[in-house]
Amino acid sequence: MNLYIAEKPSLARAIANALSPNQTKGDGFISLPSGDVVSWCIGHLLEQAPPEKYDDRYKKWAINDLPITPQQWQLLPKPKTKKQVSVLRKLIKQANCIVNAGDPDREGQLLVDEIIHYCGVKGTKLASVQRLLVSDLNISAVKKSLANLRANEEFMPLSASALARSRADWLYGMNMTRAYTLLGQRAGYNSVLSVGRVQTPVLGLVVKRDNEINDFVAKPFYEVIATLNTQQRETFDAKWQPSGACKKYQDDEGRVIYRKLAETVVAKTQGKKATVTDIKKQDKRLNQPLPYNLSSLQIDAAKRFGLSAKQVLDCCQALYEKHKLITYPRSDNRYLPKGHFTEGDKVIAAIANNDRELTNAANNADSGIKSNAWNDNKVDAHHAIIPTAKKLATASLSGSESKVYQLIARQYLAQFYPVHVFSEQQVTIDIAGGEFKAKAKAINELGWKVLFKQNTDDVVLPALVKNQLLQCVDSRLIDKKTQPPKPFTDATLLAAMTGISRYVTNSEIRKVLKETDGLGTEATRASIIELLFKRQFLTRQAKNIRATNNGKALINALPLSATTPDMTALWEMKLNNISHKELSYNDFMTPLLADLDNLMIQAKATPTDAFAMLEKGAPAKRFTKRRKSSSKKKSS
Repeated sequence: MNLYIAEKPSLARAIANALSPNQTKGDGFISLPSGDVVSWCIGHLLEQAPPEKYDDRYKKWAINDLPITPQQWQLLPKPKTKKQVSVLRKLIKQANCIVNAGDPDREGQLLVDEIIHYCGVKGTKLASVQRLLVSDLNISAVKKSLANLRANEEFMPLSASALARSRADWLYGMNMTRAYTLLGQRAGYNSVLSVGRVQTPVLGLVVKRDNEINDFVAKPFYEVIATLNTQQRETFDAKWQPSGACKKYQDDEGRVIYRKLAETVVAKTQGKKATVTDIKKQDKRLNQPLPYNLSSLQIDAAKRFGLSAKQVLDCCQALYEKHKLITYPRSDNRYLPKGHFTEGDKVIAAIANNDRELTNAANNADSGIKSNAWNDNKVDAHHAIIPTAKKLATASLSGSESKVYQLIARQYLAQFYPVHVFSEQQVTIDIAGGEFKAKAKAINELGWKVLFKQNTDDVVLPALVKNQLLQCVDSRLIDKKTQPPKPFTDATLLAAMTGISRYVTNSEIRKVLKETDGLGTEATRASIIELLFKRQFLTRQAKNIRATNNGKALINALPLSATTPDMTALWEMKLNNISHKELSYNDFMTPLLADLDNLMIQAKATPTDAFAMLEKGAPAKRFTKRRKSSSKKKSS
């Protein structure tokens, strides 16, 4: 018998439907006429054992016991899923061949692999395990995936990466949470102070931004704008460009901070003759925007509709599992396999049927256009999030689901529209010895941008030639003030998490990070943000995300390395290297354990007054209750 183990029941049903219409439903599995069986996990069926399973004395939290570092790692069935573990144990024993049908990412790989290992599969049977990669739950797509099974051994580096992540998060989160909860208790705070290698740097970003806003002092600066006329009475504006001689009157950003200098420029240029000294014109092409991965979709949905990261993820899961209108949503990839290009006509037709607002856009799409998104070299276990070929009226979707589907569909349609072509023009003008510049942008071909409602009111310059004489009919001083940084929103916080290299403080670490290296993964970022709200470290003020006093207190008490993204961004890069066979599990874990020892030394030396900002007086029973369960909870 072949046993297919899916990540979730919805995927198991899709696999069973693709294998045979005749099915017998069992308790935790589906039997097929061929004798094959499809069963499922319910996410992770197993979890890291809590510290007290390694030693009874760890039931009582004590700072001198830290760090706790297991020598032989243990996994335990989750209390709510013990029954399904038993079902799988029996089926795995009976199976001749096992197929890992976890979701196409590192966690999906691990959660099935770990149950296979937990149930004692070894030797030839383990070596013969197959891998099924499904990113579209419609029958035709699943059948195609079933015809392309791969050896599960190919994906062992992905599993090793997820295992390293799981154990490292347990070590860091459990030890740091125990340490700082006990320190907080000494200061009179009777609740858990949760610390995680991803959640805490995210909180640190918000606290740092809030501090920058609170400490900001607005400073004035000045600009000079000249209004110029051609001999044909055509009018346009140009902005003064301070020369090198003005440097001592400018700030680090090049803004003029000495008002008298700007006033002098106004007086010197008012009503004077002007000359065009240089003209630069360049035609440019802007390629179609890549289809979405989860983070880019969450960012756009937050900007357009004010949806939180979790709301977008929930909509995506419903569109994928319930409605089968989109492909696998927890993807970090923005490219598509070339083989999918031939399905473009079907997907476009489905969009035309499914969303009335996009019917015309779909009808005008040219399925012969091939954007840069179709690239096999950029696709691994999963690809970008795109619509499926399933036809279903979006009237059957919730309001939010419909909005998210429309975003995904419009981004996909853009692949079948021409590139956007425009020209940029920059004119340099001399007025009484001062340099002024005017810039303009003109659209030559709208292309894919016709799909997006954007302001296309471009600045238009008159036809000018070099050495042309002009008249400065007005010159005016513009008083401006520097602006404080803006508070984080769902969109900007997600953008910060996905492009974390901009926020890394260590220049050496920043050098090795890619622009795409981020805090957390596509699958975890939404839950991390929600967790910080749940633990009352963050709060919302309209669309803005701000840190609470307890959030600020925790960040202030922790060592800098725990509050900045440097360490965890480097972790994510190394975990990615493990998944690509560029780093071993041990090479990741060994230095991590040494770092953990140092963090515990720092924690034990933390003075009680470091927690002065904590809001005291939380009921003691809350601490006792949460303390009991916190060691079982995976810290992010």
